[in-house]
Amino acid sequence: MSIKLSVVDQSPVHGSHPAIDAPRLTVELAKACDDLGFYRYWVAEHHDSMHFANPCPEILVSAIASVTQNIRVGSGGVMLSHYSPLKVAESFKMMATLFPDRIDLGVGRAPGGTGLTSHALAFPHQPHHGDLYGHQAQELKGFIEGSLPTDNPFHEIKVLPDSSPQPELWMLGSSGGSAGLAGHLGYNIALARFIDPDNCHPSIFSEFHDEWKRAGHTHTANKMLAIACICAETEEEAKLRAGTAVYRKLAAQLGRREAFLTPSEVQDRYRELPVSYQAEYDHILNGYTVGSADQCWSEIEQLSDVFGCDEIGTVTVTHSYEERLDSYQRLAEAL
Repeated sequence: MSIKLSVVDQSPVHGSHPAIDAPRLTVELAKACDDLGFYRYWVAEHHDSMHFANPCPEILVSAIASVTQNIRVGSGGVMLSHYSPLKVAESFKMMATLFPDRIDLGVGRAPGGTGLTSHALAFPHQPHHGDLYGHQAQELKGFIEGSLPTDNPFHEIKVLPDSSPQPELWMLGSSGGSAGLAGHLGYNIALARFIDPDNCHPSIFSEFHDEWKRAGHTHTANKMLAIACICAETEEEAKLRAGTAVYRKLAAQLGRREAFLTPSEVQDRYRELPVSYQAEYDHILNGYTVGSADQCWSEIEQLSDVFGCDEIGTVTVTHSYEERLDSYQRLAEAL
């Protein structure tokens, strides 16, 4: 099948630049990916993070859409449990009005931060930790489409005077917990293999399709598989570059919090790790798509075939911005 290649950008705080540059570098990379022919560019949401610098995806989506021409732009995703569905609908329908047929609204259940940030975002109320996520997602879709039932107390609300422009609706998941809900409500689905490759199986898409059919939706169901992918001239160089992201993930599992390390610093740390931690590092790396352009594309095609999915989103986290840009350039040139 013909594969659409997209980007999921977590706005990493590169060690090659001051932290204040991270959002600007996301915009610069989006412009480059637009020129390179990528299909879609999504930005993620994280709170109180030393590694990822985007707590407000709707602002970056608007900034990127204003300086790009062809690429679809959206959120991957808005952490809906923190927000009013009406306010999210207002923001994204406004962007869909300003940038017609280019805006995506992806939502997720995860908090995107610590318990403390969840409490601060909910203050003066209490966070509901995703318990109302299904209801919020249903109401958000109603606001976006103007389809709230008459027994809903908000059904008369007009999001905009002309509410016809709509963002494309997506739901994010990593291990299948939201697949049935997405299918039932009629959201497209993005499966984040980069978060949990061990529990990310093609059966999740099957569950999504089963619920989609059961609900009787008539529009096309779109799917994306999002993978961790780092491309370089050689496999050895790609594995070195990938070490920055792999070690961060391992450190998080061990309860350690520090800035991104350089590839050489990671190799020094790796040699000092106990054998069991080295094995876990190697296991994390094996869940990434890493190598030359030909090697990466070979695995991308394999994953596309196994998951029955014609769109692959790529998450690339490296110590330097130049390494990240180089990875996307190599993938696009090979495509």
